[in-house]
Amino acid sequence: MKKIWKRLSVLLLAGMMVCTAAACGRGGKPDLKKNLIDNDEGEQRSVIMFGPMGKANLDGENTLRTAQERTVIMAEEALGIVVDYNTYTAQDYQEKTYDDVCIERARSGLDDFYLLNPDVIKLLGEEGVLADLSGLEAAKNLREVVKTANTVDGKLVAIPQEIVAYGLFVNKDLFDKYDLELPEKPEELLECCRVFQENGFATPIGANRWWLENFVLSQGFAELYNGGNTQEEIDAINSGEAKLSDYMRPGFVYLQEMIDKGYIDAKTAYMNEAIDGEGPDFKAQKTPIVMAYWGAANAESSYGNVDFNLQVIGFPTSMGQMPVVPMTGYGVVAASENKKEAMDVLDKMVSDEALSLYMETNQVISPSKNLEVDCRDALKPLNDRINEGVYVLGSNASLKVEQWGNTCLIVRELLSGATVEECMAMFDKLQEESLK
Repeated sequence: MKKIWKRLSVLLLAGMMVCTAAACGRGGKPDLKKNLIDNDEGEQRSVIMFGPMGKANLDGENTLRTAQERTVIMAEEALGIVVDYNTYTAQDYQEKTYDDVCIERARSGLDDFYLLNPDVIKLLGEEGVLADLSGLEAAKNLREVVKTANTVDGKLVAIPQEIVAYGLFVNKDLFDKYDLELPEKPEELLECCRVFQENGFATPIGANRWWLENFVLSQGFAELYNGGNTQEEIDAINSGEAKLSDYMRPGFVYLQEMIDKGYIDAKTAYMNEAIDGEGPDFKAQKTPIVMAYWGAANAESSYGNVDFNLQVIGFPTSMGQMPVVPMTGYGVVAASENKKEAMDVLDKMVSDEALSLYMETNQVISPSKNLEVDCRDALKPLNDRINEGVYVLGSNASLKVEQWGNTCLIVRELLSGATVEECMAMFDKLQEESLK
């Protein structure tokens, strides 16, 4: 189970940066200082940022890393503050995940600000470890989706440099060949799968063990996030008045139906790594549909260079196509001696000027409501929904039960043979524990 959590923490940050931080090595207790890569730039005012990577190799071609670092350089030049990098190195931390180390270091005040996954944002926010960022100038420009996902006890405790959105990647040429419209509703996706299967595609949806929770979250929370009563429904779940399992059940029933009909191969999905498992068949046009995050449509190593008309759409729900948006972000330690400097640096890093630079480099959705990405045509259906404010949050720090990681793990139980009712009992237990 711990190894699964390692991969989960990496996969989510991977949507924001190239992150190979979490591995599954074994060994004794590591020395915190020994396993850090430090930057020794000058003796002037400085702050320390902890993240999954250090400064880029000047000879490297890592575009994602360059984009993040360029915003740091912009902040350094504007403020006269040096940003030193402390970097997680998985091979030395061994049994400690990136998330584990962030929690340990932030609680101990060893760094000034951190790049964090949603479960850590939630935990450290609830503990009061993270500073309230709502007073930053850049916070005025944030999309509501960012504020909603990263607000804990009324405080905005983290801000990302991009919005990571998940959707269905479809081979539009195959849909056209069989006179199929891109599905808006769950039953329409089932019908598309039926047609594909009858025409020789044994398993129409290629899946892996990490991202099937998007089907569940989109089905379960489409109306919660788009029905006009979001906060009231979240309050009811947090108080126990409403059962979390009642929200999750439709998605699990739907997923089980797709498994029963052979539209998803549960045994293969349970073993597949993201993109590496289902990607080759999708690129070879042997599978019409897969799921992935926004950046996979831009990366040539993923789906950025396919020989067919690629379209990325939201997951079909009762309210139409729905992107799923989990949220990472940078958080500042509230008790840091360099809190003001760290917040000033972060304010510059997530300013419209810096985010415009970041967005232009990576072609991603900006957290700023003022910036519109010039995305490739394949991503426009997903981007349109985000701009319309239509989405499901894959992570929400205001929910007492962490949803992204827990849902992924329980979906894996379904894939390995657990019944829907057994999966619902797991959610009930999580909710009961959150109420204690």
